Amino acid sequence: MSDPTTQPAPAPASPRAANRRAILNTLRGSSGNLVEWYDVYVYTVFVSYFENQFFDSADKNSTLYVYGIFAVTFLMRPVGSWFFGRFADRRGRRAALTFSVSLMAACSLLIALTPGRESIGVWAAVILLLCRLVQGFATGGEYGASATYMSEAATRERRGFFSSFQYVTLVGGHVLAQLTLLVMQLFLDREQIAEFGWRIAFLIGGVAAIVVFWLRRSMDESLSAEQLAAVRRGEDTGSGSLRELLTRYWRPLLTCFLVTIGGTIAFYTYSVNAPAIVKSTYADEGMTATWINLVSLTFLMVIQPIGGLVSDRVGRKPLLVFFGVGAVIYTYVLLTFLPQTTSVAASLTLVCVGYVILTGYTSINAIVKAELFPSHIRALGVGLGYALANSAFGGTAPLIYQAAKDGGYVTVFIVYVTAVVAASLLVYVFVLKNKTETALDREQGRAFV
Repeated sequence: MSDPTTQPAPAPASPRAANRRAILNTLRGSSGNLVEWYDVYVYTVFVSYFENQFFDSADKNSTLYVYGIFAVTFLMRPVGSWFFGRFADRRGRRAALTFSVSLMAACSLLIALTPGRESIGVWAAVILLLCRLVQGFATGGEYGASATYMSEAATRERRGFFSSFQYVTLVGGHVLAQLTLLVMQLFLDREQIAEFGWRIAFLIGGVAAIVVFWLRRSMDESLSAEQLAAVRRGEDTGSGSLRELLTRYWRPLLTCFLVTIGGTIAFYTYSVNAPAIVKSTYADEGMTATWINLVSLTFLMVIQPIGGLVSDRVGRKPLLVFFGVGAVIYTYVLLTFLPQTTSVAASLTLVCVGYVILTGYTSINAIVKAELFPSHIRALGVGLGYALANSAFGGTAPLIYQAAKDGGYVTVFIVYVTAVVAASLLVYVFVLKNKTETALDREQGRAFV
């Protein structure tokens, strides 16, 4: 097939019109991303409250079981990234994003309504596992399609800024989950949250996703009409093809994977394990831990566009190198001193410094990966590269940390995280180029017609 990215791109009508369209489509796309990632993180935020609804409280391994379910769902992400990546490259980004958020809504509603183990026994845990597997499948598709859409929807001069909103809303989902817990703690005691409050949290995610379903149906499509028509007529057989990806684009796929492994393990270590450590430290101090986590995650959310803007000025590579060097040094500091810290200000500072370092990756990771692939294979390439790395190194981080902590091997976990980040750092330094023309540059203006 002919590569559409080799054809000249027409200029947009005007910079003002292009910016206005980019803003509107970013808002529509990011609203769905926000709700979908709320559905992902409401699990980790409320896990200590609903754990006993699905597993026997007398079983000392019950905490490992619930984190095990969180980790296992990441095995479905590569499957979801393949399915939705192919779907998005052949049927359009809008259709794929609408489908994925529908699956998330259905599963959140089902979890909220599932009876506890006292009523249906082991089937409660089975239903929870199945729902989370489907949500992992949907999340695998959400990342690739949304990263691709936001990168394609952005204007050339502000791609870093606009695409950073993927992680604004990804972290925003975590912030909303923390905020939901905080509001409940103001009106309910721990027993009431454990009895029914956590169900309300999942119900909110399900209902909000239904609303977003309608918002996403009004988004512009970022694939050109000609490309979609060629797929429908059977003239384009390469779009969304796994064979095409593995034979012609295996190098950018490998680069995408290696770029991601360090970022994803750091992200889950800093944004899931660190808040869990804070929860444990301030377990007997009311809402202190919730406030620390809410403020720090809000800080992480609001600094993402700053990272995106900086990358538009200096390029993507310097930010990734900043992240890699910082995380190699700081992971030891965070995981060693945060559990020993009982000062609110010190705990907040330790976490927020980690989030500044993390922003070097999170704010630009979507655009860095999208720039590696041409449009006809982009959603599949970005999604699969991310999902494979995320499944192997990201989603397993909370489980591995918990096991290392229980066994007294936290130092081994620190070495593991540091080594994975160091591997990515080598790719940032020696493989990636800075401020060179990409497939997105050649395609500018071909979408939204």
